[in-house]
Amino acid sequence: MKIEWLGHSSFRLTESTGTTVVTDPYEQDRVGVKFPDVTSEVVTVSHDHFDHNCVSAVKGVTTVIDSTGFHDLDGVEIYGFKSYHDEKKGALRGKNIVFRYRMDGVEICHLGDIGEPLSPMLAELIGSINILLIPVGGKYTIDAELAKEYVDLLMHDVVIPMHYMCDGYVTHFDDLDNFLDLFPKKDIEYAETTELEFDRTDFDGERTRVIVPIKVD
Repeated sequence: MKIEWLGHSSFRLTESTGTTVVTDPYEQDRVGVKFPDVTSEVVTVSHDHFDHNCVSAVKGVTTVIDSTGFHDLDGVEIYGFKSYHDEKKGALRGKNIVFRYRMDGVEICHLGDIGEPLSPMLAELIGSINILLIPVGGKYTIDAELAKEYVDLLMHDVVIPMHYMCDGYVTHFDDLDNFLDLFPKKDIEYAETTELEFDRTDFDGERTRVIVPIKVD
């Protein structure tokens, strides 16, 4: 399966069968960076904020998943469960949906705009997965230190950071280096592409790799 970083918290997940899912498409004019020209049958939306819910930016959409529960789409399994956008059970910024996806036998988790510490219940719902897509920029989500706690407790094979400060952003977030500095350099990989490919043989459970997709102009 393939994971393509589209910017901010948006990714396109592609199964070998051709089924695609785009996560949290954003409104480029209000975010400050271009949203790519992208097509997908399915879009998942973690919450109803402009930088995560711009479904109209994606072409060819037939299914929008913006609620909790289980969804089976031609063999691609998607499970959404409730979490919070802040540390006060949604009192500040509302609820957030965490999504788990199963594609080609690979388990992926997209945390959306998670803003709460990792509770035992949330850890159990996230469960044993291979790839974690996690916000690290603070301000409106968990920050680098809290994101590192998630990684240490969940111990996934691959972590891909998202929702951090990039050139052109209208809103200010913390820098990616705040998160990367918390890891040994040997565990950090910079991919000179936005598209990554994985299969089940890539995950040995021996260590956590932090992979940073890089947009090359």
